[in-house]
Amino acid sequence: MAVTDDMVGRMQRRVALLPGNLQGALWIALAGLVMTVMTALIKTVGETIPVIQILFLRQLVMTAAMMPGILRNPRGAFATDTPYLHLLRVLLSTVAMTAGFTAMVHLPLADAVAISFSRSFFVAIFAILLLHEIVGRHRWAGIAAGFAGVIVITNPTGAQIDGYVLMALFSAGAVALVMVIVRKLAQREKLATVITYQAVGVGLILAVPTILVWVPPTPGQWALLLCIGLLSTLGQSLNFMAFRVGEATALAPVDYLRLIYSTAIGAIFFLEQPTWSTMAGALLVILGTCWGLWHERHGNRG
Repeated sequence: MAVTDDMVGRMQRRVALLPGNLQGALWIALAGLVMTVMTALIKTVGETIPVIQILFLRQLVMTAAMMPGILRNPRGAFATDTPYLHLLRVLLSTVAMTAGFTAMVHLPLADAVAISFSRSFFVAIFAILLLHEIVGRHRWAGIAAGFAGVIVITNPTGAQIDGYVLMALFSAGAVALVMVIVRKLAQREKLATVITYQAVGVGLILAVPTILVWVPPTPGQWALLLCIGLLSTLGQSLNFMAFRVGEATALAPVDYLRLIYSTAIGAIFFLEQPTWSTMAGALLVILGTCWGLWHERHGNRG
């Protein structure tokens, strides 16, 4: 993990003199590329290795990254006043990652990434229902555009809705719930505690299923699996760095660069072309999100 820490440290020093939002935008853009490459590796390995096994080994690498802090202060690493929220987040994360990565293995990469953007629509809905956030007409317009985008993506007028598309949408909804829970945890928990519970908890849940479906990886697959864990850790670190120096409303649209990354990687390495309905739906979701964020950032919540 020292290699990853050194890489992040060098990059952080090089952009430290830039304005905060520009720093954050660079970190988000880089994190999106890192996570897209990670997803492409999961898609590659997932052709022969079960997704549950991939996720379990990914969690082992993440747990190894958190292990120095756990060993230094075991009680402090797991100290919390909200154990039930952590448990709920771990369960939802397990479901979201299993469904989402299964869909990514079977769908074109750009389609899967585009569908994942619908989480912004679900976050808005859950924030209203669970966090009682006040929503004006501009955010409602964005939510309506997001809903229309989800409808276009699922293409309900077709003869049959693709089961993997529904799985990807289900994952997006679960991720949205996780994000709402993280908002609540962030008010009272340390970041290290949140990551530790997620890394260890998901790994424990997946341990037995992994044993039942275990497929011995080849040496090349072991290397890819290690890269998946390292890239996941690096991507999460970059995202954290971004939101530590930049405003959420300024950084959120930058994440949509992942659609460009995934389209290019899918076309070059998997010979894939995203469907027009998925791209059109993703555009509606993106426009709806940016519309709401723009008016919120300019203080117009009406």
